[in-house]
Amino acid sequence: MDAKEISLNEKEVKPVVDHLNELLANYHIHYQKIRGCHWNIKGPSFFTLHAKFEEMYTVAVQTIDDLAERILTLGKPPYSTFADYISVSTIKEVNTIGQTDTYLVKALIEDMAILIEKEREILDISAGAGDDGTNDLVNSFMQYKEKNTWMLRSFVNED
Repeated sequence: MDAKEISLNEKEVKPVVDHLNELLANYHIHYQKIRGCHWNIKGPSFFTLHAKFEEMYTVAVQTIDDLAERILTLGKPPYSTFADYISVSTIKEVNTIGQTDTYLVKALIEDMAILIEKEREILDISAGAGDDGTNDLVNSFMQYKEKNTWMLRSFVNED
């Protein structure tokens, strides 16, 4: 399949696919960080954050699958190795073992800010390519993170 089969211009879609693959790489690192937060949270916030982190990594893994399938729909292969994810990702790994709840939450807030910024870039690029499918998909990812950023910022009392 290629972009022409879904009425998109291959040349205009290439930057969309490149940015989607970059977003995919960032999501993989973010996903693993959330898993580490889920596994390693301790203290009085354990029950609250353990459940929240599980919700977040469940959404993240679905987002990863949706991104990969969208890239395939646009006629290109998605990145699929950790070497690609680590080399391309702006989001960096952190050690989640022995960290405070505030540290873990702030690390995820930082990740989500990066992801939202990348998603806004994709929205501009996909709109320019007439790629409403990508635009709708990425917009839904962004809305989830915007709401969760607000919630996590409220947890750590940041304005």
